[in-house]
Amino acid sequence: MENFRKVKTSEQDSPLPFSDLPPGVVEMKVKEGSKIRNLMGFAMARMELKGTRQIVFSGCGRAVTKTITCVEIMKRKLGGLHQVTKVRYKTLLEVWENKDPQPNGQVENLTVHKNVPSICILLSKDPLDPNEMGYQPPEPRDGLTSSLPRETCKLKGTRRQGLTEYAAGCGSVWPLRLERVKAQ
Repeated sequence: MENFRKVKTSEQDSPLPFSDLPPGVVEMKVKEGSKIRNLMGFAMARMELKGTRQIVFSGCGRAVTKTITCVEIMKRKLGGLHQVTKVRYKTLLEVWENKDPQPNGQVENLTVHKNVPSICILLSKDPLDPNEMGYQPPEPRDGLTSSLPRETCKLKGTRRQGLTEYAAGCGSVWPLRLERVKAQ
């Protein structure tokens, strides 16, 4: 493949895997190069409007983790959101062109069909069907904060590392809270 260069990548359009979506639902297509700050600014503004009840985040390939990050940020900031997650594969078409043209002047193209993982996550202010595959109920509001006093928690890590991690149930639940420990 060192004699070829990628000319074009296209994604085959496929319908969202959710039934009964209202018309005009907000769809956030997360790409590998998307900035989380930009995505979240737009998505949060739309979800705070009175008429918006649902939003769909979708991403494929290397954008899957960024898609999940956006959803977790939104769930944490807004709270009370029901979630349905669908995982599937999408086909990407890549067109590669030969760097060295053939003697007769023709350019040789190569088309590659790539199956990449894809994720679609529906967030809703309204209750969704709990029997649907991939459903997650909203987090309880007190589930985001600690229920145990920090003094009773066991620390992980060493002072030499400079960072200490509290066990689950102590401090923040997600992500684990890291604090600087002064060397004594």
